[in-house]
Amino acid sequence: MPDTINALLDRSTIVIPAKNEAKGLETLLPDLLKHAKGARIIVVDDGSIDGTADICETYGVKTIRHLHSKGNGASIKNGARHADSEILIFMDADSQHDPKYIRPLLEQLADGADMAIGARNNGSQASLSRLAANNFYNLMASWMVNEKVPDLTSGFRAVYRDKFLEFLDLLPNGFSYPTTITIAFFRAGYTVAYVPIKAKKRLGKSHVDIKKDGIRFLLIIFKIGTLYSPLKVFFPVSAGIFSTGMFYYLYTFLTAGRFTNMSALLFTSSIIIFLMGLVAEQINNLQYSLLSKNKG
Repeated sequence: MPDTINALLDRSTIVIPAKNEAKGLETLLPDLLKHAKGARIIVVDDGSIDGTADICETYGVKTIRHLHSKGNGASIKNGARHADSEILIFMDADSQHDPKYIRPLLEQLADGADMAIGARNNGSQASLSRLAANNFYNLMASWMVNEKVPDLTSGFRAVYRDKFLEFLDLLPNGFSYPTTITIAFFRAGYTVAYVPIKAKKRLGKSHVDIKKDGIRFLLIIFKIGTLYSPLKVFFPVSAGIFSTGMFYYLYTFLTAGRFTNMSALLFTSSIIIFLMGLVAEQINNLQYSLLSKNKG
C-alpha cells in the first residue's frame, strides 16, 4: 500500500486557496513538502495584501494570483483548471488541515472511492455556533442522500480531477463549494468516502462571520435540497401548509359552519408549492442529464 500511495502522490496536485494567509502558509508549506513528496502544489492567491505571495516564492510553490478577491470557490475552480494531475487534493491555507491525513485520503481513492473527505470531529469546530450549524447541515444532507454524511462542509478532500471538473459549472464562487460538490457527487452516483480527522486551531483571522453570513448559510440548506432532490424540500413544506389549512378548515366549519378565505389561501399555497417542487425536480434532472451528455 505505501508504494501505491506514493504513486498516487506523484499523480496529485494539492490546491490551496489563500487570502491573506501568510501566517498559515508559513507553517503548512514546509509540512507539505515534507509529508507529501511527489505531489505538485498550487496556491491560489485570492487578492491577498499580506505576504502570502512572498511565502509561496520562498518555498518555490506555484502561485496563481487574482488581482482582486473572487471568493474561495472561485480559487478552487481556478486551481483545478490549472492542475494537470489525475488527482486533486484540496486544503485550507490556515494550517488547520494536517498533511498527515493526505495519505489516508488517498488510501480511500485506492480502495475505489471517487472522492475522499476529511471529516472533522466535534472538537475541531471553532465555536459552538459553527458546530451547531455544521451538525444541522450534516443531518439534513444525510436525510437527503439516505447515507450518513459526517462532514458536509469540510474543505479537506481528495478527488479525481476528471470527475471534479464535471461539476465545475455548478460550483459557487463563495464558501459553499464543499457542500455543492459533495451533494453533486451523491446525485451522480459516485462513491464518497470519509476519513476522520482532527483539525488544528487556525492561524490568522477567519474570513467567515457567522452573524454576517447567517442568511448565506441558511441558503446552503435549500441548495442541498435543490441540488439533490427538490421534492424532498418542497413536499414537506407543501404538506405542512396543506395540513394547517385542513385543521383550520375543520375548526372554522365546526365553530362557524363555513369555509374561510384563509383556508382557501392555505390549500392554494400548498398546491403551488408542490407544483414548484415538481418543476424544480424536472429542471434538476435535466441539468444532470446535460452534464452527463457533456461528459460523454
